[in-house]
Amino acid sequence: MDQIATTIAAAVEEQGAATQEIARNVAEAATGTRAVSDNIVHVNAGARDTAGALRTLQESTVRVAHQGATLREEVAGLVRGLRAA
Repeated sequence: MDQIATTIAAAVEEQGAATQEIARNVAEAATGTRAVSDNIVHVNAGARDTAGALRTLQESTVRVAHQGATLREEVAGLVRGLRAA
């Protein structure tokens, strides 16, 4: 009877140790998941900032292109005026 009780006690102790190991692994996985989640938040923020910068760049490019077209028209008019003179 003592041998059965000892065997059961050893099995319960091993099960407790395994449960603690599982709990530790779950806690480590949760920590890793939080770190990944935090990194995703930072990547999303960077992507938003980059998208905003690209919109600003695109708007500036359109303005410069418009100013270039206006300047080209003015120079062409000036050249036509000089040729006519």
